Amino acid sequence: MTDKRAKNEIIKENSRQLRGTLAEGLADVVTGNIAEDDHQLIKFHGSYIQDDRDVRGERSKKRLEKAFSFMLRLRIPGGYLNAKQWIALDDIATTYTNGTLRLTTRETFQYHGVIKSNLKRTMQAINAAALDTLAACGDVNRNVMSAGNPHLSKAHKQAYDLGKAISEYLLPKTRAYHEIWLDGEKVEDQSRNAGKDEEPLYGVQYLPRKFKTVIAVPPSNDVDVFAHDLGYIAIIEKGNVIGWNVTVGGGMGMTHGDLNTFPRTADQLGFCTIEQAIKVSEAVLTVQRDWGNREVRARARLKYTIEDRGLDAFRAEVEKRCGFKLGKPKPFHFTGTGDTLGWQQGDDKNWHLTLFVENGRIKDRPGITMRSALREIADGGLCGFVASANQNVLLTDMSPKAKASVEAILAKHGISIEVSSRLRANAMACVALPTCGLALAESERYLPSLITRLEDSLDKAGLRDDDIVIRMTGCPNGCARPYLAEIGLVGRNPGVYNLYLGAAFDGSRLSKLYAQDIGEERIVALLEPLFLQYAKERKAKEHFGDYVIRAGVVDATKAGNKFHADLRLV
Repeated sequence: MTDKRAKNEIIKENSRQLRGTLAEGLADVVTGNIAEDDHQLIKFHGSYIQDDRDVRGERSKKRLEKAFSFMLRLRIPGGYLNAKQWIALDDIATTYTNGTLRLTTRETFQYHGVIKSNLKRTMQAINAAALDTLAACGDVNRNVMSAGNPHLSKAHKQAYDLGKAISEYLLPKTRAYHEIWLDGEKVEDQSRNAGKDEEPLYGVQYLPRKFKTVIAVPPSNDVDVFAHDLGYIAIIEKGNVIGWNVTVGGGMGMTHGDLNTFPRTADQLGFCTIEQAIKVSEAVLTVQRDWGNREVRARARLKYTIEDRGLDAFRAEVEKRCGFKLGKPKPFHFTGTGDTLGWQQGDDKNWHLTLFVENGRIKDRPGITMRSALREIADGGLCGFVASANQNVLLTDMSPKAKASVEAILAKHGISIEVSSRLRANAMACVALPTCGLALAESERYLPSLITRLEDSLDKAGLRDDDIVIRMTGCPNGCARPYLAEIGLVGRNPGVYNLYLGAAFDGSRLSKLYAQDIGEERIVALLEPLFLQYAKERKAKEHFGDYVIRAGVVDATKAGNKFHADLRLV
C-alpha cells in the first residue's frame, strides 16, 4: 500500500525523536553541508542550513560547493533578556557569526553565517547563557510571543507569564537536543527533560506543520494576534487580567500559483479563564496534531484544518478534550499593531525605551553604532532588554539615574529616538536575500531605500508624520506579515513585487491584491497619487487602509478578515 503522507512525515517518524544523522553530519569535515533529511530535522533544533546566494554563481564556476552556513534562531518566550544574557549573545555574534544580531518578527533573535564547524560551539555558548534554540523552528509550537514589555503593567506581566508557561508546557521532551549539541549535559531547567525519551504531546510525527502562539494586551495588538495559529487576548478589569479571548486559525503563508493556499486571519474561538489557558493550548495543539493534513504539506497549517472542518466542529473537539465549555468572547478594542517608540513610564514609575531598529538588524554603521551602544548599556547593567514583534528593541526597567546614563550612551553612539517618518517607523521586512533559500526578491536590503523614495511622495501629501503600515517579504510565505499591512509588498522575482492594499491598521483585516508584478517605479507611481488622494479626502482619524476601501480603491466586499478569492489566483 502506497504511503500517501508528505515526505516530511516519514522523515520525522524515522528520526528517533529528531536525532536523524545530525551527530554524524556534524563530524563530517569534508563538507559544510549535512544530509538532505537532516535539513528538515535540524529545524526542530532551531536551525536552518543556508548558503550565500550572492556567491553561488562564482563558486559554481570554480566547481566549489555552495557557501553553506547555518542560521540559528533562539527560543526566548516574550523576548526578554537580562543584561548578562545580552552580553553573552553579543559575544556570540562576534565569535561565531557574521557580526550582527537580527531581531525577528517573533520576539527573538537570529544568528546568520554560522559555519558547521562552529555550530555546536555556538549552541553550547547559547546554553551557557541559560537560553536555547529548541523548537524555535520546525513542526512544533514555536517561540511564544507576548505583548511588548512585561514591566509596563500588571496585565503585561500576566501576559508574559502565560507565554512563558505555554512555551515550557508545549516544548518537545526529546533528549536529542541535549545529546547532539550539549553532549548530554543537563541544562538549568531540568524539569522539562524529566521522564522517558518520548513525546506525550507530539508523538513520533510531531505536528503536521509549524504552530505559532501569541498573547496580546489591548489596546495594543503589537503581536498581530490574528496572524497566528493560537492567540490569547487579555480581558482586563481594574488593571487585572480576568481571562482570555482565544483565537485560532491565523496564518500568513501562501504559495504563488497554488489556488489552495492563502493567508487567513484567526477566528475567535471563545473565552477562557486564567486557570484554563494552559489546558486550552494543549487541546488546540493536539486537535491540530490529529486533524491536520499530513498528505499535502502546503495545506497542513491549522488555518486549513479550520477551513476544512469548520470552526464549530473544531471548538466542540477542543471543549471535549478540555473537559469544559469555553465562554463567549468578551469585548475588547485594538488601536494598532506598531510599537510605541521612545520613552514610557510603567505603573511602577520606572522608565522604558523602545528603540527603532530598521528591519531588525543590530549592527554598527558609520556614525550610528547601535550594537556597540547596546553592549555598553548591557555592560553597565542599566536595564533589561526585550525583542519586540515589530523588530525593535526595548530597554526596560530603568531608574531615573539609569535613564540619564542610557541617554548619554545613545547620544555618544549617534543614536536618535526619532525616525525619519512614521511610514519607516511602521515598516518590517524579512531577511530574504542573500541567505534565505525561499526568497524570490530582496526585502531587508531593499525596503529602506524604497521607503526613502516614498517619503518624498509623503512629503508632497503632507503625510510624513502620519501612521501608515508598510511591510515587505521576499516570497509569499509572509514572515513579515505583509498581508496585514496597509501597504504590503510580496516578492515575485528579482525587483518584482505584488502590491497589496487595504488591511486594517489594528491588524484585524487582510489586504487585497492591488497590482501584480511591478517594480520600484510603478510602486511609487501607484502609491503617490493615493497618498495625495488620502490626504485630501480622508475623514477624521481615518487610517490609510480604511480609506482605500471606503474610496473604492480596493473592493470592500473582498476586504475582510478571511482570505480573498483574488489572492488565490496570483
